Amino acid sequence: MTMNGMDVPPPFALSTLPQQRVVAGAPFPLVLSPSPQHLGLSVVLDAITQNLGWLAEQLCRSGAILLRGFPLHSASDFNDVVEAFGYEELPYVGGAAPRTNVVGRVFTANESPPDQKIPFHHEMAQVPEYPSILFFFCETKPAAGGETPIVLSHLVYDRMSQQFPDFVQKLEKDGVIYTRILGVGDDPSSPIGRGWQSTFFTQDKEEAEKRASRLGVTLEWLPDGCVKTVSGPLPGVKIDQKRGRKVWFNSMVAAYIGWEDTRNDRRKAVTFGDCSPLPEDVIHGCLSIQNEECVAIPWQPGDVLILDNVAVQHSRRPFTPPRRVLAALCK
Repeated sequence: MTMNGMDVPPPFALSTLPQQRVVAGAPFPLVLSPSPQHLGLSVVLDAITQNLGWLAEQLCRSGAILLRGFPLHSASDFNDVVEAFGYEELPYVGGAAPRTNVVGRVFTANESPPDQKIPFHHEMAQVPEYPSILFFFCETKPAAGGETPIVLSHLVYDRMSQQFPDFVQKLEKDGVIYTRILGVGDDPSSPIGRGWQSTFFTQDKEEAEKRASRLGVTLEWLPDGCVKTVSGPLPGVKIDQKRGRKVWFNSMVAAYIGWEDTRNDRRKAVTFGDCSPLPEDVIHGCLSIQNEECVAIPWQPGDVLILDNVAVQHSRRPFTPPRRVLAALCK
């Protein structure tokens, strides 16, 4: 079937939402719905596996795909969809967010309290090995708020280069260093409350050091049992090899604004690669750009949002419970 000049294989159909944007002729995100509307899950899974090349092309073109209206009702259904795409799983080693494994490859999204906003970031940009593809699934929609805004990272880079050229030049030269203190055990009150045992999937300090080293992270054990982690210098800007353009690949806004709890001072969470501080006015300028360029679509039950983690940053708005959004990370 051809829709808006695009050949769309059944049972997929193009949909539009008022929040969508069109960037360089591509919808952001691309929204796909079922046609006909009433399909069994097995039909959907077969359609995914039979059209992997087309779906990959659309993800490359748009950076994000929203599947809406498909018969997905549970974490198990979502896990089946992730498996159908065939991407290799990326273990969540080194990540900051508190998460719980639900089933198979499916975890809860960041479990920080609902009144907290999670700023824009590329998933796991603070470690050298990060996911290429992210899947999110809405099992229970929020009573209010709770969107997962997304923004094309190359637009952020372009505007930052125009507005703060000296800052961007230094960032490209020196990179960034991320510093975080991990507690003993998880802290569900914090957006970065993942304890060192959960972060490195071990109860053994020596093994944690080995796993941290493989990630390029250094550890400093503190007298209270916590551990200080230092990652970097890492690039703050990357080349998106698929699309041949520079992207704002970092988590500096998320770290500078959001990495604060009883153990962490957000102002020390991220610096330039030479350890000099980041100017606060530039960080807030970057946040303004991200907010101006982003798309925020209210969740509906059964939604699956697929993101290219190199091309797209995401965040989370505060919400009124209940809200249950699940996630899967892929290499």
